[in-house]
Amino acid sequence: MSNSSSISHFLLLALADTRQLQLLHFCLLLGISLAALLGNGLIISAVACGQHLHTPMFFFLLNLALTDLGSICTTVPKAMHNSLWDTRNISYTGCAAQVFLVFFFLGSELSLLTVMCYDRYVSICKPLHYGTLLGSRACAHMAAAAWASGLLNALMHTANTFSLPLCHGNDLGQFFCEIPEMLQLSCSKSYLRELGLLTVSACFGLGCFVFIVFSYVQIFRAVLRIPSEQGRHKAFSTCLPHLAVVTLFLSTGTFAHLKPPSISSPSLDLALSVLYLVMPPALNPLIYSLRNQELKAAVCTLMTGWFQKH
Repeated sequence: MSNSSSISHFLLLALADTRQLQLLHFCLLLGISLAALLGNGLIISAVACGQHLHTPMFFFLLNLALTDLGSICTTVPKAMHNSLWDTRNISYTGCAAQVFLVFFFLGSELSLLTVMCYDRYVSICKPLHYGTLLGSRACAHMAAAAWASGLLNALMHTANTFSLPLCHGNDLGQFFCEIPEMLQLSCSKSYLRELGLLTVSACFGLGCFVFIVFSYVQIFRAVLRIPSEQGRHKAFSTCLPHLAVVTLFLSTGTFAHLKPPSISSPSLDLALSVLYLVMPPALNPLIYSLRNQELKAAVCTLMTGWFQKH
């Protein structure tokens, strides 16, 4: 029996038992990380350098790219390090930092996805009011509120989780520090308080999802009135992938944190965490940004200028 004051480190889940599989996992994580870093880095650079991209839509895309970079850099490098060097250790402080940053970036991303949906709704359904509803000051306030909601969410969960007494060892069944795994180490009924916070976060996520679905219903109704078949196809091909990614992100994240312990297994937990934490930063640049013609042109211009200088 031990308590949290005597725990100096935690043991993360080993992604594989054999050396060959460990190196394979390292290469896979490296490829996903490089894709996320390249895609989101190009978006940030293109929007920051392109004056014609200083619009609300691209401003929110830049913020989303920042959350994706933060999210992928919070957990994946440690998992890569552990796979490469065949270790499982993470310090107590490092674990607390991971929990805080994961909730900070995921909470901010959810809020930003909701704001981006509102931006799309106003641009399609209320185009005459776009400049009024989404002026520069309003956009700055919405982005600040998104980041602040993530910060508040992270502070509540981290402070509560790491105030719980831990007496069931230090072995975590996940490749990063995840709150459900931390709760299984607790020996106090006060963990119910954290479950309550997780439920509140899940309700917030559900509210965001309902808002997104309602907005897209209004968007689809407006799109169906477009006389051009090409215009309808373009709108649907843009909106449906967005809705699919948001659904996957929210459903897997919520299920991972609120699923009953009776159906928990290392393989299921690993698959869920990859779906809501690792894949979105690599997929979001393709789904939300690099399909946009203006942004693709800006990225091409940026890369052409870089190659000419070098």
